[in-house]
Amino acid sequence: MTDYLPSLPVFLAFASAAVLLALTPGPDMVYFVGRTLAGGVKAGIAAFAGAGAGLVVHSVLVAVGLAALLAASATAFVVLKVVGALYLLWLAFQTVRHGSSVRFEANGRSGQSLAATFMGGLAINLLNPKIIIFFMTFLPQFVDAHDPHAMGRLLVLGIGFIVVAAPVCLGLILAADRFAAALRRSPRILRVFDWLFAGLMASFAVRLIAARAG
Repeated sequence: MTDYLPSLPVFLAFASAAVLLALTPGPDMVYFVGRTLAGGVKAGIAAFAGAGAGLVVHSVLVAVGLAALLAASATAFVVLKVVGALYLLWLAFQTVRHGSSVRFEANGRSGQSLAATFMGGLAINLLNPKIIIFFMTFLPQFVDAHDPHAMGRLLVLGIGFIVVAAPVCLGLILAADRFAAALRRSPRILRVFDWLFAGLMASFAVRLIAARAG
């Protein structure tokens, strides 16, 4: 197992980059914060877990080399990014139409199940080819191309990215839950957040459509 672990200097450099990247807003961050505001900490954690599961899949793809094949296929890349963009636009539409991002029931929580929330987070990351490209270019920077254990190291780094980012994301989830109480007292603020959530998802969709494989 130690053959697959990075050296301490490499890990520190990797962890520093991972923390900064975890603080960078993206569709998954917007989603799990939105689900926290709607359903509380459990919903936020379920959304983050789904997004994390998507990253695990991407890590495995990078480790075994399938991501490189996907990125090299122009047709596969276009299909994946169109499907991903349509999913983000669907989330934006649902939010504006139903206020689904922060719509509360009488008990102050949303009616969406934790399983559905998890699957939403999973879909957001699985259907984002930009994450494939990112993992393909980010993870190999910390692995020697001639390392006989390169595949194992890439997988360990991919999982390590999720572990390092988890405290940052959980902190955002806890902060969003505290903010949710204020949102529940003001329908106008709720609606503003709905439009903000929808606008961000739509902008991510546009950026995804404009993305190129190379």
